[in-house]
Amino acid sequence: MPKKRDGGGLSKTQQAAKFLGVSVLAGAVLAGLALPAAGALGLTAKGSVEGFDNIPANLKTPQLSQRTRILDANGGEIAKVYSRDRTVVGLKDMSPYIQKAIVAIEDARFYEHGAVDLKGILRAVNKNAQSGGVSQGASTLTQQYVKNVFIEEAGDDPDKVAQATQQTIGRKIKELKYAIQVEKELGKQKILQNYLNITFFGQQAYGIEAAAQRYFSKHAKDLNLEESALLAGLVQSPSRYDPVNDPQEATRRRNTVLQRMADLKDVTQAQADAAAKKPIKLAVSRPKNGCITASDGAGFFCDYIRKVFLGDRSFGKTRKIRAERWNEGGMTIRTTLDPQTQKSIQASLGDHVYDDDPVAGAATIVEPGTGKILGMGQSRPYGFGENQTVINLSVDHRMGGGAGYQPGSTFKPVIAAAALEQGTSPEQEYPSPYRMPYPSPVQTCDGEWQGTDSTQNENKEEVGPYGMKEATAKSVNTYFVQLISDMGICPAVKMAQKMGIERADGKPLQQVPSMTLGVQEMSPLTMAAGYAAFANGGEYCSPVAIESITDARGRELKVPQTSCRSAMSKKTADTINTLLKGVVEDGTGREAGLRGRDSAGKTGTSDSRYAAWFVGYTPNAAGAVWVGDPQHKRKMYDITIGGVPHDKVYGADTPGPIWRDAMTGALDGRPAPGLPTVPIDDPAKDKSPGDDGDKQPGKHKPGRGHGKKPGGGWSIPGFPDILGGGNGGW
Repeated sequence: MPKKRDGGGLSKTQQAAKFLGVSVLAGAVLAGLALPAAGALGLTAKGSVEGFDNIPANLKTPQLSQRTRILDANGGEIAKVYSRDRTVVGLKDMSPYIQKAIVAIEDARFYEHGAVDLKGILRAVNKNAQSGGVSQGASTLTQQYVKNVFIEEAGDDPDKVAQATQQTIGRKIKELKYAIQVEKELGKQKILQNYLNITFFGQQAYGIEAAAQRYFSKHAKDLNLEESALLAGLVQSPSRYDPVNDPQEATRRRNTVLQRMADLKDVTQAQADAAAKKPIKLAVSRPKNGCITASDGAGFFCDYIRKVFLGDRSFGKTRKIRAERWNEGGMTIRTTLDPQTQKSIQASLGDHVYDDDPVAGAATIVEPGTGKILGMGQSRPYGFGENQTVINLSVDHRMGGGAGYQPGSTFKPVIAAAALEQGTSPEQEYPSPYRMPYPSPVQTCDGEWQGTDSTQNENKEEVGPYGMKEATAKSVNTYFVQLISDMGICPAVKMAQKMGIERADGKPLQQVPSMTLGVQEMSPLTMAAGYAAFANGGEYCSPVAIESITDARGRELKVPQTSCRSAMSKKTADTINTLLKGVVEDGTGREAGLRGRDSAGKTGTSDSRYAAWFVGYTPNAAGAVWVGDPQHKRKMYDITIGGVPHDKVYGADTPGPIWRDAMTGALDGRPAPGLPTVPIDDPAKDKSPGDDGDKQPGKHKPGRGHGKKPGGGWSIPGFPDILGGGNGGW
């Protein structure tokens, strides 16, 4: 019998149309498919039998959509994702009972007739004529299969689904012609197998394997007689006979199937009676679809995998092709996610930032030298409820993130690396006053910047002269402003590019001197991958998340590989190691220091304290932690985070401990190699470690000047008492 729409009965007009359709089909078949013109049948509607000869001869069967499994690096399941929950299996993996039950209730003469059941049509015409309505249909199981192919091909497009299910003679004729082809090419067993794999059983389950798992938590091959009868009965109306919501109606329908099987001698009457007396016993497995089902906060990483697939030409030349391939599913995707690292990240975030806090936290850890993303999590769970979000706070906007967040002073090591590559000595001293204007003009890649903005250090006590080591440890703003002013902006921009550090919104870096203070928004993944270059001897490797993909046919797909390049010399990287080890040993990042293993890193807070950061690394892991308001509205003054009150938040007091605890758990039981360093003779003053010097009072727009880079040295107008009235020759 054909599937009926759930709900009320057909109108008289619909009944008449259906009766006419069955009658026309009967006449057509009895005439040996030598179909007369539409006028001879009294049919004038467009798309009726007159188009029979114009129907393409070959039915293009779509690849059945199946669920895709996303796995971690150890093979553990992160999530199942699918547009339709389906696992395609062969007849050998289907219980003989379900094969007999579906034929018995849907098309008892399946093995006796061809594509069209002549006796069935005549019986339906006669019975419907007697009743004056439509009490019996005449679609064969083959025709139902063809109809399901049309529905599958329509996907989630409501217009195409409507066309595939419309009750018109034209569609029935089209269905009939394709059914003839299918019978000829596939044969009965293959048709039955395909039908049981394609049809809908309710509760989001497509195909018999998914249905067996959904209702009974077992494989289709293990279904017993009464379970098979129940599932076979669902096909006609999955919602009406749903055993979860209406067990009484489902029981009546199941028993109807059992009696039909007995009538056809598929089972004995005694077997059918015994099965009918049994109550329905379900073992329901609720649908677990999508990244929202991922554990240990891996939902955001799961969604990142989807973004990678849809955005990479390795999986198809166009986004449309890639989207179709993703929706078809059936893939097994092994990722780089390390379960130990992921659990540690999520535990640390949960300890330090609560999901209902006014701000959120996010963290990402990558592996230096490979670019593998080992962990990615955040304090607000993946979802659509209160205190949940589907915005991935760890990644750029194009990959599902927000607009990014100012990294503050965590950008200063990029400036230091650029200066070292230009030949600046790590022992270079600058006066580093408490407050100073940005020197103007300053050379850019295509001209020069000019302006009148100024900056200052976090505390008035922070006054130089400072060398690079102490200035880095104390995060002295004015030191790094003087550094970028001397070398020019272009080397800093090029260093950032070589380290893969770019704006989260995809726009080019603004070539302004304030870039040294991290005023341009970036993501934790970007910063973690960039810092990994310091740990890897100066070589940057682009982040990767996928290890391998096997498609539904068992074929290995080509996956994107990391791209590694030299961002700086090993000597420069080792020098940065020395500078940033000083931060966690004696500077602003002491709260982030690891016990028993070398580590290095940098604290940072953004303009107006909308966010705070810690980015750091060991030889085998680099991680970035961000805490702040994703909406850039809540300043972190007089705030409680994770149950801890703060007058104002620094990179050291919240992101730092998150990084420390996450890295400690991630690296537990793993090798602890040392970071290569170089000696730096830093003739610094004897001062106590300062606060996070990363205030940026103003944002600055790039100028369009075309002057020459200042030579030798420079003076700062308005500050002769600090700088001695002129060129210091620093």
